[in-house]
This record gives sequence, structure tokens and C-alpha cells, in this order.
Amino acid sequence: MPSLTRIEQALEAALATATTPGCAPLLAAAVRHAVFPGGARIRPRLCLAVARACGDDQPALSDAAAVALELLHCASLVHDDLPCFDDATTRRGQASVHSAFGERLAVLAGDALIVLPFQVLARAGTAAPARLAAVLTTVAGSVGMPGGIVAGQAWECEPQVSLQQYHREKTGSLFEAATVAGAQAAGGDAEAWRGLGSWLGEAYQSADDLRDVLADAQHLGKPTGRDAALGRPSIARERGLPAAMRHFDMLVRQAVDAVPDCPGAPMLRALVRSEAERLVPAQMAAPLRAAA
Repeated sequence: MPSLTRIEQALEAALATATTPGCAPLLAAAVRHAVFPGGARIRPRLCLAVARACGDDQPALSDAAAVALELLHCASLVHDDLPCFDDATTRRGQASVHSAFGERLAVLAGDALIVLPFQVLARAGTAAPARLAAVLTTVAGSVGMPGGIVAGQAWECEPQVSLQQYHREKTGSLFEAATVAGAQAAGGDAEAWRGLGSWLGEAYQSADDLRDVLADAQHLGKPTGRDAALGRPSIARERGLPAAMRHFDMLVRQAVDAVPDCPGAPMLRALVRSEAERLVPAQMAAPLRAAA
């Protein structure tokens, strides 16, 4: 089964357990609005790709890990779009959750999408209980303190911040969890896969900083220029666009080189390269590379 089909089916099944008859209808609708239609689903795709490279002998647990990471990512977007943070009216080409349902339901939908991943993992883990604790620890660590998404977002409230730490926590933590949890779910060597997630996650945030300056809001599916407007840390603003592009290219090379030798290595390296091109297309990157 293609990875995207597998992911969408697993997401539908997860939401079906939470949005049953009797659930507050507007909350159920807000949660579905946050999850569907999805973006690139790169975090769950990466998780499943690593699980497959490690044998994927417990697909139910691999699916649960992939779904958990995507739901947590969706939760972070719902909260990130709120007026107290980005005040973004659109996300993924449609109204953001608070724009469509109001702030109260957006907060509650984001909260629900933080809890649901752990319910999904708990149900799936009964088939491989010896692996569940490691997967849970990895997934929880990627969103909490001291080094997960919450901690990363909190750096925006501090007077001084290390740009690399901010990138690693705000975005890189969930990518690192995707590779590590994918290996753990399949009984593989988790540490061998940590570098791939870490480098790719930093590359994603660097690309996001570049696109916030260079991309069109309609194409991006969300407002642009928000880093400058909100005074957020940004590699594009801190180093300039050509240097930021060089850094992004370096991170992509490091991610490609970090893929361990395994039967799925060529596919994973191709996935990294294709995502890099999707994030910063050649027509956007070429002038910056020429100027560097």
C-alpha cells in the first residue's frame, strides 16, 4: 500500500474513534478541519519509510507512531495560528481553525489533538508492548519540555535565543522523533536514524524562513512576512538570503549523508532530495545560489 494511502487511512481511523456520535459537533468539525486536507504529510511518511527500512514487523505500531506525529504537528499549527501567536487567517489554503470556528474551539481542538496521539499509541501498543514505552517517550519528548515543540515556541518569548536551538526544538524535534520512533516501532537501531531526522528538521525550518520572505502567500497556503512582522528568529533575516540558502543546502546534504546503509536507503535519500526541491524550488533557489 502506498505510504500516503496508509497514512490517510490511519488518520481517518484515529479521528473516527474520537469524533463519534455524542462528541460536541463543532469540536469534532474543528478537529477534522485541522487534519484534513493535509499538507505533505512528510513527518508520517518519514516515520513509515524508516520503519520499512527496519523491517516494519509491527505495522500497527508504525502506523500509530506516524499518526501520532502528524496529529501533534496539526495541533501545533492550530495553536501557532492563534491571534496570540501568528494571528494567521489561513493554513494549507483554507481558513485557519480559529478563523473558521473561533478562538475557543481552536484552543480546544489543538488540545484534543495533543491528547489523541497518545490514545492512538496506547491502543496500538498492545501488540508490541515491549516497544511501546520507547515510542511513547520519543513522541512525548518531541512536543514537551525541555527540547520539544512547546519549548521551541517558547523561545519566541525570550529576549535572546540561539537560532540553531530554536530551529531544532520548534521544527527539528518532531522530525527527529519521526525517524527515531519509526525505528523503535520496527525494532531497529533508533540511534542510527536520529541524525537524518535532526538534519532534515533543521532544513525544514530554514526553508520555512526563506519562504516567509520569498514565497507568495497564495502558493504557500498561509500568510508570509510574519517573521519580520512579529520579530521572530529567522535565518533569512539573521544571515541574509544567499547565506541562508547555503545553510539550507548544507543541511540537506547532511540529511542525505545521514541515511544509514540499508535496503531502503536510495528511496530515503530520494525522499530528502525531493522534499528539498519542493520546499525551495529551483526557480527560487537559483538566484540565491548565484549570489552566494
